[in-house]
Amino acid sequence: MAGLKEVRIRIASVKSTQQITSAMKMVAASKLRKAQNSIIKLRPYAAKLRELLQNLSGSIGDSGESIYSEQREPEKILIIVISSNRGLCGAFNSNVMKAALALIREKYQAQFEKGNVNLITIGKRATEYFTKRNFKVIGHHDEFFDNLTFANISPFAEYLMQSFVKKEFDRIEIVYNQFKNAAVQKLVNEQFLPVVQDVVPGKAVKNQLSADYIFEPDNETVVRELIPKTLRIQVFKAVLDSFAAEMGARMTAMQQATDNARELLKNLNITYNKARQNQITNELIEIVSGAEALKG
Repeated sequence: MAGLKEVRIRIASVKSTQQITSAMKMVAASKLRKAQNSIIKLRPYAAKLRELLQNLSGSIGDSGESIYSEQREPEKILIIVISSNRGLCGAFNSNVMKAALALIREKYQAQFEKGNVNLITIGKRATEYFTKRNFKVIGHHDEFFDNLTFANISPFAEYLMQSFVKKEFDRIEIVYNQFKNAAVQKLVNEQFLPVVQDVVPGKAVKNQLSADYIFEPDNETVVRELIPKTLRIQVFKAVLDSFAAEMGARMTAMQQATDNARELLKNLNITYNKARQNQITNELIEIVSGAEALKG
């Protein structure tokens, strides 16, 4: 059995760790509340814009004016991987890395073998992971989470759109964790460009009718103004979704760590009391033995 001094040191260490994890949980909970409110307010707007974007792409596709829905043979691929800048958030980062690797292996293995799969990472964890493994990381934006605003994300979204228009990439996909609640995050592989129409069985007529628009002032203006704005919103939503999911994962992980520390402290206190009881018992035995020896 461990000595009293060793057990006391371990108890002090666990208490210190418990205080840190508890404080980190409170910080994550505070940030989660703000991020959750932001993403919940943005989602309906982004979803409606995405629906409108898909319908517009279908409506103007025949006229050849939808440069963002041009379907090309996917030879050059760009994958955006969104992780976090810090750890201590459970399997949040490892899951998104595995999802990105699975996407490459299952969908773009031929292009990867030719060296035509490029990555842009958002978050230090993804940057370090793929850089160390010699993937083609052509850019990283770890600074986005320092000031997560639409104004900071828009230039990056504009770069993605221009890269597609200039045919630098034939397909752009985003891999990230989507926020569900504080304990649940959903991995998402989302095709950003080219824009694809959602085909829902049994709703073909509804989709066709919903795509019948009268353009004002004209098709070109709608394409030039509305569709790029919609795409910028989609990128911002993905980053904001990932940030909210990160805070939820970190809060849950720190809560579990705090609970584990509490359970460990309970066991250590029992061990300490047993060791102290054994020490007192041994001392009593020595005293009694000494007294008996003096009597003899």
